Amino acid sequence: MKQVEPAEFKDHVGQELGVSEWFRIDQDRINAFADATLDHQFIHVDPEKAKETPFGGTIAHGYLTISLLPYLQSTIEGFIMPKGTKMGMNYGFDKLRFMAPVKVDKQIRARAKLLDATEKKPGQWLLKLEYTVEIEGEDKPALVAEWLLLYFV
Repeated sequence: MKQVEPAEFKDHVGQELGVSEWFRIDQDRINAFADATLDHQFIHVDPEKAKETPFGGTIAHGYLTISLLPYLQSTIEGFIMPKGTKMGMNYGFDKLRFMAPVKVDKQIRARAKLLDATEKKPGQWLLKLEYTVEIEGEDKPALVAEWLLLYFV
């Protein structure tokens, strides 16, 4: 991740910041997420029963996919944050749409675009980013989200 002077944010608004590495979603990860969230719906954890669905097998939880954004973001080489950042935190989402299921053993990656950067208080920068999580080999993305991140400088 690259640190930039806050005054430089305006130069990046509307621009793509980069694309993450590919990340495989395997059944062990889906099962672990089901255990952590107590969401054991068969479409996620029962490969045999899931074969009978239109998906032909298990799919990742939508919230599993969104929960991987912090990791995926960390692999985006061109991602920017305020120079002198002491910490950053999840501030929420303005928009989140699940567009297509992520089938087991598929790879995903995140494409980031800076939509806005606002100084909420002195030393507190709120970044609004558009993330599109792509599924390898598929035309439709898994999700599109407007994620808000608050950085303390």
